[in-house]
Amino acid sequence: MSKGREGAAVGGGPTAVLLRYLREQNRPYSAQDAFGNLQREHGLGKAAVVKALEQLAQQGHIREKTYGKQKIYFANQEELPAASEAELRSLDGEITTRAAAVQALQQKCRQLEAELKDLNSSMTTTEMARELEELRRECDSYSEKLKRMKSATNHVTPEEKEKVCSEQKLYCKEWRRRKRMATELLDAILEGYPKSKKQFFEEVGIETDEDHHVTLPEAV
Repeated sequence: MSKGREGAAVGGGPTAVLLRYLREQNRPYSAQDAFGNLQREHGLGKAAVVKALEQLAQQGHIREKTYGKQKIYFANQEELPAASEAELRSLDGEITTRAAAVQALQQKCRQLEAELKDLNSSMTTTEMARELEELRRECDSYSEKLKRMKSATNHVTPEEKEKVCSEQKLYCKEWRRRKRMATELLDAILEGYPKSKKQFFEEVGIETDEDHHVTLPEAV
């Protein structure tokens, strides 16, 4: 459609501004979006924008779609000039370029999000200083303890330690042997004893390891 025919069809004012804008952008807009995009440059009021869009839709110059409570307006594709093969190829190339740019930006965003996550999980300078001071105090405490241990005169030599461990094993072995013998002997006596085991122990005066809460060490 020529400019002369367009002017005759829609007249001037808001309708001409909106028709030209929708055709140039060639994408859907709500009345609020169109008003926000054109208000500063053209000084259009919200009511004038709504009225002009409805008028253009009634005349068939633009299309109208309703989504819930909102109406969306876009240029009538039949009134737009058909793109040439060269223009289509150019548009395809632009789409490919922009798609690659979008992919690169998405990758960059993912990297930045990962860096931000690492930074948020890291300690602040104040926290690191506090932790360092705590570690220094612990090191000083351990150093002092080690110093006292080295200066002590009651160290046990490896030979002495081995001797004590061997004796413990020997005594524990003998403990088990004697306990087993005593248990077998008492069981034999209890077979002909008319009273309970507890009563027998009380009469004879036998005290067990369990009575004194003593546990035989595990065999090594």
